[in-house]
Amino acid sequence: DSLSSLIQLQKKKKELQLLQKVLEAKEEEFRERMEAICCRWREVHGKEAQLKTYMEKSERILKESGKMPIQALKKASKDRERTVQMESELGKAKREMDALRNKHQKLCSKVQKYSIFQKFLEEVVKISQFEDIQEVISHYKSLVRIRKEQLHSQQEQKEMSERAKMLLDQYTTEKEAEILQYRKELVQLQLRLDQAQKDVVLWDTCWANIRDTTAEKMRLLGAIQLATFNLFQ
Repeated sequence: DSLSSLIQLQKKKKELQLLQKVLEAKEEEFRERMEAICCRWREVHGKEAQLKTYMEKSERILKESGKMPIQALKKASKDRERTVQMESELGKAKREMDALRNKHQKLCSKVQKYSIFQKFLEEVVKISQFEDIQEVISHYKSLVRIRKEQLHSQQEQKEMSERAKMLLDQYTTEKEAEILQYRKELVQLQLRLDQAQKDVVLWDTCWANIRDTTAEKMRLLGAIQLATFNLFQ
């Protein structure tokens, strides 16, 4: 919760500083625009006064002479057009000034709204071991850096764990396939062993018969030899 509050506090602090810079720039721009508008306003009023004087003079001359030179009419027309143009520019400048005032008011309200975070930081300094707000911000940045390092380490550990799990699954799959193959070979060998054991029993029986036959023949041969020896004697 403390880290989250410090994070939000730092964000609001940055926004406040940015808004302060923007406000200062807008105020400077506003002052320049106001000075330019004031200059234009004075020029317009000067031109209006000159035009009014000229019109009065022209009307007076017209009344006196009953006619106005064409050149004077053209100049008066140009002066009227210039006056209309300047009045249009003045209206535009007034609208821009109103827009700037509204924007300035909004920025002031926003700065006033975020000033609570400045007060909060000052209160934090008062009740903590920090000496100033900058030390609080530095401590906060250290916490953020440590948090990022922890998250990075956790991410690396997670990736390593996932890789190890993937390798373990792959190794397990390979070993299961090998075990299945060995089991198939074991079944084949067991069948061959059973068949060999059956063959051994069969050949043991044949061998026993052969031994019995051989023994009988040997006894018969012994009897024949004995009989032959007796006959010879």
